[in-house]
Parts: sequence; structure tokens; C-alpha cells
Amino acid sequence: MLFLSKRVTMVAVIAIILYFVLAASGKDPNIEEEEATAYNFIRVTNKKNEENLNKATIAEWNYASNITDYNLEISLNVSAEVAQQDKETWEQVKQFDWKRFSSTDLRRQFKSYSVIGSAALPEAEFKALKKHISDMESVYAKAKICDYNNKTNCDLALEPELTAILANSRDEKELKHVWVEWRKALSKCKADYIPYVTLSNQAAKLNNFTDNAELWLLNYEDDTFKDQVQALWEQVKPLYLELHAYVRFKLRQKYGDVVPEKGPIPAHLLGNMWAQTWNNIASFTLPYPDVVDYDITAEMLKQNFTAKKIFETAESFFKSINLTAMPDLFWQRSIIEKPKDREIVCHASAWDFYDGKDFRIKMCTDVNYEDMNTAHHEMGHIEYFLQYRNQPTPYRTGANDGFHEAVGDLISLSFSSTKHLRKIGLITSKADNNEQLLNNLYKIGLEKIAFLPFGYLIDLWRWDIFAGKTTPENYNCKWWELREKYQGLEPPVDRSEEDFDPAAKYHVVADVPYLRYFISFVVQFQFHKAVCEKAGEYEPNNPKKPLHECDIYQNTDAGNALKKMLEMGASKPWPDAMEALTGQRTMDASGLLEYFKPLTTWLKQENAKNGVQVGWEKSKRVCVRTRQELVSKDKPKESTE
Repeated sequence: MLFLSKRVTMVAVIAIILYFVLAASGKDPNIEEEEATAYNFIRVTNKKNEENLNKATIAEWNYASNITDYNLEISLNVSAEVAQQDKETWEQVKQFDWKRFSSTDLRRQFKSYSVIGSAALPEAEFKALKKHISDMESVYAKAKICDYNNKTNCDLALEPELTAILANSRDEKELKHVWVEWRKALSKCKADYIPYVTLSNQAAKLNNFTDNAELWLLNYEDDTFKDQVQALWEQVKPLYLELHAYVRFKLRQKYGDVVPEKGPIPAHLLGNMWAQTWNNIASFTLPYPDVVDYDITAEMLKQNFTAKKIFETAESFFKSINLTAMPDLFWQRSIIEKPKDREIVCHASAWDFYDGKDFRIKMCTDVNYEDMNTAHHEMGHIEYFLQYRNQPTPYRTGANDGFHEAVGDLISLSFSSTKHLRKIGLITSKADNNEQLLNNLYKIGLEKIAFLPFGYLIDLWRWDIFAGKTTPENYNCKWWELREKYQGLEPPVDRSEEDFDPAAKYHVVADVPYLRYFISFVVQFQFHKAVCEKAGEYEPNNPKKPLHECDIYQNTDAGNALKKMLEMGASKPWPDAMEALTGQRTMDASGLLEYFKPLTTWLKQENAKNGVQVGWEKSKRVCVRTRQELVSKDKPKESTE
């Protein structure tokens, strides 16, 4: 016993000495021991999280690709089951003093598990939130309206019928009918949206955030991010104003007094259900309408393109720059055409099933140039998934949400260049002249520049709702206040709070943050500028190598540089990923402005020549509390004589 006592005493003395040695070196022995335990915990947790994400994604896919009550019930139950496990992990993470760990990587992984979003809700509230979202998505997916020219045909869906009418019809009354009726079909979503906001904020507070807007911005890892985004908007706003002024002038020539000379543009005349992109009005607004235009869709049809050929063409681009081919399971399990035997969510989307093998796209593809671009965009998401699939689970996402959206569009910038379209045989003429090049740049501007304020304002609207600044009593009127302020648009008819026009946009009803798209539309040009310089396709002071004519197809230097950023996933803060590709640590719109420089010069000259006012006066349209007020407003006043 004496020997054992001496031994115990000696061990205790050694332990005390070690403690003070570690303390003197600035290390906490308790934290070091905890950190050692944490490595094993995070390994086990990551594996379990992969399995849960796979299970939840399969259930979500099954519902989105076959909208039935049965599939919805399964999806909701799986979500609730996974959320409960996430909550258990969350509680375990709280037991670690992870903010004091010496390993930056370990701290970062623990941080990702310290926020679980809506899973923090009690089970009943969690299921209620998911039900409100899925009910809104279901209304959106199943919405149908009647044909303007045949009121007995009431089977017109957003895809493909309404999208085609808005793109191709030039009958102002038909366009107004489609615009109004689609929103009428979605207005019922407001009943779900109000409790959705309440429950989303409740979840955010359980995660120690003030409201859901603050939770959404967590991904950007910067308290000043809103200010950075505002600065980006101010940087691109002058170009948008010039484009808006020119397009309003051309629309007024087409539709007459329906379009105010100096006011906002009526939103139904821009070729798109949400007026977010304007490329479908290019045919009568081109800078040089008499110059032979490239009809890429017609050439695709002539060459017997199919949905599969569209995706094979996109894949060939990624492979040509040394990125990864689509796995066999991608071709087996993706849905790239609208099924005829069931309802699906047609909104194009890319899916990672978190097993390192299963990656899919769901898209109701039509054979046209726009869907060809969308295919490149969605495959860009898949390529990102493929490059970071070997990262730990918390890092298997984009450096920030905007990066993920930008990658596919980055490829589309090369794909849509006349140089590339000629290489792959979709333009058959031998060379461009300056007028053709400007027309093509203008068409790209109708998509990229026109989108910017829309991409910005959707979350501005939602941030104020989550913060309680905008209440249910003024959801719709606030929406139109922002659309007028930033986009310079007005509704084709007066609106009321009985309407719920934001629900006409999928991302609003589906609980998808939208700021990522604004960021994407800016940083994709920053990325494009970087890869084009690496490919030797762009030289700032060489008029023979402008940014808008760059094509990185078949350039492995550009592809390898891009791959380096993609492989990082979210393992580092986004400025590190930005720096890996561009050498810059901040977002900057100068790439976008450089790309559109010839168009900017032309728009300014054309607007000055036509005496067009740049900017807009206040709309004469009103937004009131009830539709009855609109009826009363429109009634003729009785004479008092």
C-alpha cells in the first residue's frame, strides 16, 4: 500500500507539473483534452450527417419529382426525423468549448453544427413550418389559368404555356391577362406565408439570431455584408438606368401610351413572368434591327437538338477545361424533360445526394437557347458538387451561396460568346461585324443587367418582413414600392393587399434566399475576367481581345484555376476562395462594367440622341388595402349639379 501511495503521489506531482508547463506555454490542458475528443466526435457526426442528408434529399426529390400527398407525407416525416437528430447533435455541440480550440479547421466544422436553422424548433412547429412551405410550393406547381383567346381552356401552366405566351405574344391585352391571372392563382399563398414568417423567426431566435434575415446572412460571414451589397448595387446602377431608359423608349414605340414616357415600365411587357430578364423582347428592341441576327434556337432545331443533347453539349464544355464528366448515375436518374404522367416542380434545380456518387438535375427542358444556358448553369452546380465531394460534410457547399450560382453562369459567359457558338456550329456565318457583336452584347445585357435590381430587391423585401418593419397589412404594397424604386417597374393594373404578388416567384414560396443570385450576377464577371486572363483570351488594353469575346472552351489553364477554387468548397471563408481564383478578397463589379463597356457607350449615345429621360417619375398606379377600394376608386363620380 505504501508503494501504491508513493506511486499515486508521483503521478499526481507529474500531472501538476505538466499542467503548469502547459499553462506556462499558453495552452489549457483541459481544452487540449477536449479538443482530442472533439476530433473523434466530428468524424462520427460528419458520417451520420451524410447519411441524414442523403435520406432527406431522397425524400425531397421523390416529392419534387412526383407531387402527391403520399410523397409529401413521407418527405415531411423524414424531415422531422432528421431535424430531431440534428437537434441532438446541436445539443451535443453545445457541450464543447469549441470556440477555444486551437485548430481553425475544427472550430469551423463545429461552428457549422452550432446553427441548425428550422430544426431547432419543437417537432410540432417544425412540421408546421415545413407544411406551410410545401403547401405554397404545391399551389405554385399546380397553378393553372384560362387561355385569353379560349376561356374554356383552363389548363395553362407556367411551364411551358404561360412562359411561351409572355415570351412570344405581342398582344398587350393577352399579356396583361396572363400576368394578372397567374398572380390571382398564387394570392392564396399569403395565408401560409404569414405563419411561415412567424415560425422562421422563432427558429432563428432559437439559433441565437435576432430574426431569420440575420440567419440567412450567416453564410456570408461578415457583419458588413449588407453594406457591401448596397455598394455593388450603386456601382452597377448607372448602367441599369441607361438600359431601362432605352428599353422604355423602344416599348413605347411598340405599345404606345400603355408605356409612360417618363414613368416606370409596365411589368407585363418585358417578356418574362417576373420581368427579371428581358431577353425575349430583343427581337423589336435590338440596336441594329436590320442586321441579320443569330437565331440560335432555330439552328438548334435544325440540328435536331434534344434535351439530352443540350446536356451533353454542356458536359463537353466542362470536360474540355479539365473538369469532371457527369457520373453514370447522373444520366440514369436526372429528369431533364417534363413527365406527362405526373405533376412535378418544374423549376430547374441541381441536387447533391451526399454519397459522393449520386448527383442529379431536375428540369423541364425545352429545345431553345435559353434552356441551353440554363443547362450550363445547373451543370455548373453539379460540377461544384463533384469538385468538393471529398471535403468533410460541413464544407460540401459553396464558399458562399453566390459562388455556387456564379459557377454555371461563368461557363455560360463563354458559351454565349459568338466565338464559341461558331466553334460548336450554332452560328454558321464566318465572321461578325461590329453591329452583330453589339446586338449580341445587348441580348446578354437584357439578361444580365436587367436582372440586377430584381436580384437585389427580393431579399430587401423579405429582410424587412423578418425584422417586423413590413407587416402582413402592407406586404404587397411594400413589394411594389421596392419594384418601382429599384427596377423602375409598375403593375399593369392597380393592386391591393388582397393580392400577394411576391408569391408569383418560386423562391419566395419555397423559402429560398435570393441574394445569392444578385451576388452571382456580379461575381461571375469577376471570375470570368480572372479565367479569361489566365487563358490569354482577355487583355485589358488590347481592343482585339475584349472581355465580352472571351471563350475559355478547351483551355485547361483556366479550368485548373477554377478547379482549385471549387475544390475548397466552404472549407475557408469566401474571401480566401475568391483570392484563390482572382487574386482579390472583395467583390467588385468592375468585371461586369468592363464586359459591357461597348454597350454602355452605345446606350448613352442613343439615349442622348433620342432625348430620352434616364430614370423615372413616380408611378400613377396605386396599391390599396382592399380590392373594394379599387372598385370604388374606378366608379364614375355622380354629378352634384
